[in-house]
Amino acid sequence: MAAREIKSNIYTVGAIDWDRRLFDALIPLPDGTSYNSYLIKGSEKTALIDTVDPTMEDILINHLNQLGVENINYVVAHHAEQDHSGALPKVLEKYPQAKVIATPKCKGMLIDLLTIPEKRFITVDDKETISLGDRALEFIHAPWVHWPETMLTYLREEGLLFSCDLFGSHLATNDLYVTDEGQVYEAAKRYYAEIMMPFRTSIEKHLEKIKDYQIDTIAPSHGPIYDNPSFILNAYRSWVFDEPKNIVVLPYISMHGSTHRMVGYLVEALTQRGVTVKQFDLTATDIGKLAIALVDAATIIIGTPTVLAGPHPIVIYAAFLANALRPKLKFISIIGSYGWGGRAVEQLAGVIPNLKAELLEPVLCKGVPKEDDFKALDSLATTIAEKHKEHNFA
Repeated sequence: MAAREIKSNIYTVGAIDWDRRLFDALIPLPDGTSYNSYLIKGSEKTALIDTVDPTMEDILINHLNQLGVENINYVVAHHAEQDHSGALPKVLEKYPQAKVIATPKCKGMLIDLLTIPEKRFITVDDKETISLGDRALEFIHAPWVHWPETMLTYLREEGLLFSCDLFGSHLATNDLYVTDEGQVYEAAKRYYAEIMMPFRTSIEKHLEKIKDYQIDTIAPSHGPIYDNPSFILNAYRSWVFDEPKNIVVLPYISMHGSTHRMVGYLVEALTQRGVTVKQFDLTATDIGKLAIALVDAATIIIGTPTVLAGPHPIVIYAAFLANALRPKLKFISIIGSYGWGGRAVEQLAGVIPNLKAELLEPVLCKGVPKEDDFKALDSLATTIAEKHKEHNFA
């Protein structure tokens, strides 16, 4: 695919990765992804905004050749992760006069990760600007989006924000701009849930920091460009600032059917009490879908059988994931079964210290669930529904 012009003398020169299905050997990519790189030709100087994953550096170079780019003065490195920076050595080899613009922390990380010589760098302070002649780049430090060295770039003359990972979506599409808002919303929410949500308090500060900028276009590092920026800005404000909703997320494993029966009964009890439930069988669940569900949930209930006196290992993984993502959960409980005893509750509680949630009385049954166990599940459902109502979770 050829380089394309976004605005006068501003081009997208990155790469679409249609076939990638896993990121960081952890995050599912059901829709592939893109590595967005942008070229700005000023009246005096030329800047490249980010590069691409090293596996696709030849695509970036080909796009620059298509545009007849003979000189690049600046390469803006928003973020040191290699899906953004991996082609930097190749670009710097092709354009020996180019300087890398980065935050001081990003400079150090790029030296460590890519062994780029220190003399190739220019470090910039927060809100510092560099002129391209008829246009100027303003650099906005945005640490913990989602690494400590990240920054954004604002092109005031165009009202254009190059937002790095902020507002991104893992979505392979040849649409230059957002055309299917439903598809992009889902992909962006998945991206937020898996990557941004652990740093929600930092994201709050960055949303506040950019709210007074005149932003007409947002060009992220992954996914299509937002020519209607209020679409993604409003979505982020909702995900970050809104109270949780009247939702219970229920990930579970069942080995011999007992925990599954408890889950089915509890889901029905919660439904009768007006609570929305999102149920996930962890033997087959896309962890991205689980992460998305956690964005809005008020309560998580973890269902587990007992394995070697503790929770099922896949349940421990799900609990660890929820703890790492730090969603806005207010309540947590555990249900499950055991044969002769165990420490499932204590061990799960030890895995989730980051979840500042109230622990509701767990329900564990010996063997198959019996009448008293179902009564306890009814009581748990009532407690959850009442607590959601007290907090006005809609």
